[in-house]
Amino acid sequence: MSHPERLSTSDGEPVGTLAEPRMNGLSSESLAEFAARHGLTQSAARPPLRTYVRELWQRRQFIWNFASAKTTSTYTSSRLGQLWQVLTPLLNAAVYYLIFGVLIGTNRGIDNYTAFLITGVFVFTFTQRSLTAGAKSIGNNLSLIRALHFPRASLPFAHVLMELQQLLISMAVLLVIVLATGEPITLYWLLMVPVLLLQLMFNIGISLAIARAGAFVRDIQQLLPFITRSWLYFSGIFFLIPHMGQKFADKGYPWVGKILEANPGSVYIELMRTSLMASFRKDLAPFQVDYTRLWLYAVLWAMIAFFGGFWYFYRAEERYGRG
Repeated sequence: MSHPERLSTSDGEPVGTLAEPRMNGLSSESLAEFAARHGLTQSAARPPLRTYVRELWQRRQFIWNFASAKTTSTYTSSRLGQLWQVLTPLLNAAVYYLIFGVLIGTNRGIDNYTAFLITGVFVFTFTQRSLTAGAKSIGNNLSLIRALHFPRASLPFAHVLMELQQLLISMAVLLVIVLATGEPITLYWLLMVPVLLLQLMFNIGISLAIARAGAFVRDIQQLLPFITRSWLYFSGIFFLIPHMGQKFADKGYPWVGKILEANPGSVYIELMRTSLMASFRKDLAPFQVDYTRLWLYAVLWAMIAFFGGFWYFYRAEERYGRG
């Protein structure tokens, strides 16, 4: 059940809910007209977009500190603490290696399957966890939303930054694994920075979009594990995308390979592998992969998701925490 709008005076001082003003027992004017005549405004009204962005930027310290506090508290009850930030994706990678690398044999044509698989798992986990955290960011913080006035987009931003903090720890472990499996340090490693920044923009965008949907339709949180699990299997984590695309092209379905290549879940994984793994670049050489197109996909997905997700979330700003 929605709450009635809260009103405030022109000085910004809140007042209680107003009943219809009456004259001689009859309604003389509507509540909206009465509020306008006395200079009252909605305290929960959505601010102009420029003001909203400025308020969000002013709270950047709060967003970062909130994310850091959430990161610290997530594993405080566990004996191994924040080691689980790295152990969880590593254990997942070990299971996937057994199933796909050993039993199914999707490692054919991939020189360094260990680094190939772990890179894919770590990068996709960042997107997967950002999406899941975004869906819960509003519903799990209703008391904070109802107690304080701040841009609600701060919460999805903070949850994605929390996942970024965990990814950076995982990336340190990933670099050790990549070196241990025989990959050299090259100038290509510098490309990790723009790849992570583009993926961060993409993750923030989809987190904002799913945060609005999850705030009003709680069933989305139940569906997300199935959606992200399906997305994981189509993102080239376990197989070489150009090789799979070639197999479908030989059967008369060249469009399948194009969809797999343009999939945002795979784009950032492929670019990260290209940056870190010289062996992966050799694996792709026979397929004449267009790296310019991959970077174009990465930029387009980041821009579309970030600006589209931000606008979609902003449009419902005054509705979060109501009812």
